[in-house]
Amino acid sequence: MLSHLDRKLLRDLRHLAGQALSVGLVMACGLAMMIMTRSLIRSLESERDRYYDRYRFAHVFAQLKRAPNSLTAEIAALPGVAAVEPAVARYVTLDLPDIAEPAVGLINSLPKHGAEPTLNRLFLRSGRLPEVERRNEVVVGEAFADAHRLRPGDRVAAVLNGSKVDLQITGIVLSPEFIFESRPGAALPDNRTFGVFWMPYEQLATAFNLDGAFNKISVALAVGAREAPVIAALDRLLEPYGGLKAYGRDNHPSHERLRDEIRELQGLAVAYPLVFLSVAAFMVNAVMTRQIALQREQIAILKAFGYSNLQVGLHFFKFALAIVTGGVVLGTAGGIALGQGLVDLYHQFFRFPELRFELAAGSLVGAAAVSALAAFVGVFGAVKKAVELPPADAMRPEPPATYRRALLERLGIDRWFTPAFRMSLRNLERKPVNAGLTCLALALATGILVIPNAFRDGINYVLDYQWDVVQRQEATLSLVEPGPARVLNDFRALPGVVHAEPFRAVPVELRSGAVTRRVGIIGLTAEGLLTRIIDAHGRPLVAPPNGIVVSAKLAEVLGVVPGDQVQVRVLEGKRTTQPITVAALAEDFAGMAAYADLEVLNRVLGEGDRITGAYVSVAGGQWNEFLTALKKAPRIAGVAIKRTLRDSFRDTTAKSISLLQTIYLVFATTVAFGIVYNSARISMSERSRELATLRVVGFTQGEVGAVLVGELVLLTLVALPIGLLLGAGGAKLILAAMNTELVRLPLILTLGNFAFAVLVALVATTLSALWACRKLNHLDLVGVLKAHD
Repeated sequence: MLSHLDRKLLRDLRHLAGQALSVGLVMACGLAMMIMTRSLIRSLESERDRYYDRYRFAHVFAQLKRAPNSLTAEIAALPGVAAVEPAVARYVTLDLPDIAEPAVGLINSLPKHGAEPTLNRLFLRSGRLPEVERRNEVVVGEAFADAHRLRPGDRVAAVLNGSKVDLQITGIVLSPEFIFESRPGAALPDNRTFGVFWMPYEQLATAFNLDGAFNKISVALAVGAREAPVIAALDRLLEPYGGLKAYGRDNHPSHERLRDEIRELQGLAVAYPLVFLSVAAFMVNAVMTRQIALQREQIAILKAFGYSNLQVGLHFFKFALAIVTGGVVLGTAGGIALGQGLVDLYHQFFRFPELRFELAAGSLVGAAAVSALAAFVGVFGAVKKAVELPPADAMRPEPPATYRRALLERLGIDRWFTPAFRMSLRNLERKPVNAGLTCLALALATGILVIPNAFRDGINYVLDYQWDVVQRQEATLSLVEPGPARVLNDFRALPGVVHAEPFRAVPVELRSGAVTRRVGIIGLTAEGLLTRIIDAHGRPLVAPPNGIVVSAKLAEVLGVVPGDQVQVRVLEGKRTTQPITVAALAEDFAGMAAYADLEVLNRVLGEGDRITGAYVSVAGGQWNEFLTALKKAPRIAGVAIKRTLRDSFRDTTAKSISLLQTIYLVFATTVAFGIVYNSARISMSERSRELATLRVVGFTQGEVGAVLVGELVLLTLVALPIGLLLGAGGAKLILAAMNTELVRLPLILTLGNFAFAVLVALVATTLSALWACRKLNHLDLVGVLKAHD
């Protein structure tokens, strides 16, 4: 049976249903994002760990030119090594009938004689594995197969070491080594023009003159073994065979991209819920403070009838608990629904045998606890005032506010304004704390609308900046091996090529103190116009003759500024190590890189005048002839089409960020309307007696409505610029937390973003004002004016 206080609580909740619902919705939005992001993190991490363990994903990896298979025994004998998997991996050009441009395939070897791989085992989605006895059979990665609707039995034309062959697909597979399929060094995937294949060792090694040798190796560590000593020992063994520096899982491209996605979710799991729950706590405080002020006499009567301070305090805390309960229920349902939808989206980017949505049970408990804490913190001060109020004082109505003329009246310009407007100003000045808190609430409602649209504007800026300002070429062509500078003439002779600029890409390790990063130094010509180096102010830079230009993110990671020196260790050729000065910083938003003058870079390498590719611009009318010629050029190992990269970014990273932006925008709009509506309700409750008095003494409904609406409009106009500043600051903090070494979004604040935030705030204010005027029309003047007993 319900107690008297519980029945009173139900009546209060019915009376304040609109305000309780608005607060609960704000809380639910924050909780939904917390549950969604925490559960997505759990889903990705748990499936990743299961996949790595079951299919034996290696711990250390290395590429090299060529080493005999006999070296495998020496590697296996290294301290800390538990298993070794040598392989052959080569890039080939693919000719696909459904796309005009040439695609690139990475063909990996399967173990000799059809044996099961020791490490990086394959998950067979459909079909079967290739048989050693049958020629040109391959299995293909699922991402590439889905992009081209390939099925077992289909054929793909490929150029293997200058010979064009038809590869027959026998199966669709997944590999823990390629959860995220992308070209080497590329921050973004392009499953239409890049795919991963596996072929029996005997056939692949023979095709590339690597029989009895390997050019790629994976190593599993023994339990308790340290990664660094194994990498150092492996580098020593592989250096005579052209080995590039070995690296661990943390630097593996696929693992790194998945890890960065989880880091972004971890940042979002804190930032947005913190904002929304803080707003919810503020709203609960406003509602409860007003509720307690209106129930002074009721509190006194309760105490007079023997209810203790604890009982009265718990009664009001239960009001907050009811709101929390509703918010948790709605937030949990919304978080689960959104999380399940996003899991399906993530499967397009990260290929697991099975990616299921796993509700993070701990997040439910944490969400409920955080919500309760936010609500209780919000009402603690109001409840404390209620329980400390002596019954005798509570029986008396609150003393009226001290009358004083408004600022406009003291300035003598009040005659220019209507009486209703002067009343609004006078009331705001009389209660500066209430006015300030309401203004802050309206500012928060405006500010949170800026943040999600900053994501959208950042994406649009990157699309324009990266592929119109920095990269102005139509295509980037890469050679199988660095060749002499005269190869540039062959590029210029391709159909439709209007202009071609050479470049040299060299893998290096940059070190500053204890921090190292493996990146590529790009050698560019000083007169280059197609791919440019741009600084943070949009000014073109030229690689200096006595230093390098590094991306701003790389400089941040290394902890260097222009003028500092970094140790550069070349990972191919003569493998020299020397200090080089950081001359300037470049602004970019995908990956990290360093830039040097092409002639200086070749001189440092001591290999003569050589290039690894060219940037080309192509006449639009000969685009198809250009692409056809590329498919027949055996020396070209890779082709990157700018338009394809742009579309890939839009369909992958931009798509996922845009979806999150849409979710957050809906939540932010809901919160904005909830805040404004709640503010109008509180203002209406506080001034109902005064407004009824005005009606009785002869003011029309329109004039009385103007008093109430005028306050809301004034506070909104003051709050709008404050809210835009808060939103800009919040967007800056959240984007900074989300930015990674692979993909970054700049803070772009457009007039359209600000206009949208202002428009939503004004619409919310208008609707709330209309609601307030409607309530005024139905105000019970006699009931409101009755003295409180």
